[in-house]
Amino acid sequence: MSSQQPPDEPVYDDRVYRSPMAIVTGVLMLGLVAWLCGDAVLRGQGSTRWVALAIAVCAVPLIVAFTFRPAVFANDDRMRVRNPFRVIELPWAAVDTVRAGYSAEVLAEGSTYQLWSVPVSLRERKKAQRPHSRRGGLTGTGLSPEQGAGAEVDGPQRAGADKIVDELRELAERGATRAGAKGDVSVRWSFEIIAPAVIGAVALIVLLATG
Repeated sequence: MSSQQPPDEPVYDDRVYRSPMAIVTGVLMLGLVAWLCGDAVLRGQGSTRWVALAIAVCAVPLIVAFTFRPAVFANDDRMRVRNPFRVIELPWAAVDTVRAGYSAEVLAEGSTYQLWSVPVSLRERKKAQRPHSRRGGLTGTGLSPEQGAGAEVDGPQRAGADKIVDELRELAERGATRAGAKGDVSVRWSFEIIAPAVIGAVALIVLLATG
């Protein structure tokens, strides 16, 4: 007897896309906030300590939101976009396209959502689009006629953001017909980031107004 095959292939672990430069920047900024605000709390007098605490309560969530938090998670059925203040769940069947112009974006159900964790570098894109030879250097630059004729030339390359967008677009096209890829786009606000930032900002305003 032959066993019946499942209608869909299994869903594999998410691919995760983050910006390493954003994480490095976040570490440096958190270190700076800890140093300045920590020093003010330990050595400050009067309301200075409370102002420093309010700044830290406001600044830390914002730093986390714009550096550590942004990420894109994608599997065979859907994409989850985690931006600074929102999380967007996008089943592949609901995705119209993924594109990279001046920023990386996903279009779904008439709305456009930016991919914060996939920064687009126009300089990197311009550099990648230049044809290079396998022997090094630009084609026709710094090569003798013999070297130029014998060198094997690569076609235009792709910038990092464009490669990621290509992967996401391929996943969207391949997964759109899967049963698990059906559904509507859902958007959730990240109040765990918004609330402490607002509390810190309000506390800072009150302290400065009454100090």
